[in-house]
Amino acid sequence: MSLVVGLRCKECEREYELGAIYVCEFCFGPLEVNYDYDRVRRSMTREKIASRPENLWRYKELLPLVGEPTDGFHSGFTPLQAAPNLARELGVREVWVKNDGMNYPTLSYKDRVVPVALSRAKELGFKIVGCATTGNLGNAVAAHAAKAGMKCLIFVPAGQEMGKLIGSLVYEPLLVVVEGTYDEVNRLCAEITSRYPWAFVNVNLRPYYTEGAKTCGFEIAEQLGWKAPKNIVVPLAGGTLLPKIWKGLKELESLGLLSEPVETKIYAAQAEACAPVIAALHEGSEIIKPVKPRADPPPVDSSLRIGNPADGLAALKTIRDSGGWGEVATDQEIIEGIKLLARTEGLFTETAGGVTVAVARKLVRQGRIPSDESLVVAVTGNGLKTQEAVASGLALAVHIKPTLEAFERNVLSIAGE
Repeated sequence: MSLVVGLRCKECEREYELGAIYVCEFCFGPLEVNYDYDRVRRSMTREKIASRPENLWRYKELLPLVGEPTDGFHSGFTPLQAAPNLARELGVREVWVKNDGMNYPTLSYKDRVVPVALSRAKELGFKIVGCATTGNLGNAVAAHAAKAGMKCLIFVPAGQEMGKLIGSLVYEPLLVVVEGTYDEVNRLCAEITSRYPWAFVNVNLRPYYTEGAKTCGFEIAEQLGWKAPKNIVVPLAGGTLLPKIWKGLKELESLGLLSEPVETKIYAAQAEACAPVIAALHEGSEIIKPVKPRADPPPVDSSLRIGNPADGLAALKTIRDSGGWGEVATDQEIIEGIKLLARTEGLFTETAGGVTVAVARKLVRQGRIPSDESLVVAVTGNGLKTQEAVASGLALAVHIKPTLEAFERNVLSIAGE
């Protein structure tokens, strides 16, 4: 029997059946999946979790399916990598990198949320799936839909990185490039779902889709020996991951699966050019004012420019409830963050990870993250997806003739020999 009770409005707490709906019809608040936590508590133990395959479904009691999953059997349980070199650079005792750049099969954290949404789409009888995306989500939806044998439509705003477009097109979806911002693309997709019987993972399936992000929090706690870290820095664009990491940690705490109470502070990292959540945080406001990104964004942070984040209010509340904070990173700081992680730990992150590292450094320097506490930085995608961001700032190769004399004349001095 399913442990999922139904959907519940996060604002007025009205309850709904488990359909393809995402907004409360009374107050227009967002809907969230509700579980029978008493039954979950009786059936979910550390031992049972440890006995299962190392994928996101090892936490299936807290994921929103009525039956068994049909996708994502190789997704999730990405490395939590100790980063001592980065710790020394940042000036903190202990740093861990939660590396979703190694997620399967499309190298981003979206490989967590999409299998959950598509498994639920199949339960609801959908044949066509789609999404509004700035890149990573489209890659994941296209890949998982291909594996599931479902028709797929990917809607992107014009101007996205070629690596991310190719990362969707290779799976042969219908890719639709919209002459507008991401927020305009998202609004169009909402209109489409109101007219056609299609499942858009981050629109009418959003309550199920977002639950997949909790697995990042579950994994961090399990990989730290069933303890929550003191500090986590999370990149923020649409705002889904940050509050769901917090929800995942608090669920484990309420179920008695953690060895100590959650005292984690959640910090948000946004690109300076489009940072509506950080603006509200710094202003002490309860209102997130939408930002309209420039029509011709540079390649550094184009995939992060979501001016009206769907889960922005949830992210803002989480930051405050946890006692965290947030900062922004400029284009140059993003590039420096990417290069810093590569130079210290041999990890190539995309631009979102560059934002995370840059903001983590800024928060440590501000004294908001204490130097004697543990820190997790969330890397949500692989740098191979956004090579354009750093290409112009890298050292050029040394070209020589195939002779020892040319080697000694042109290379030895550079190599320091």
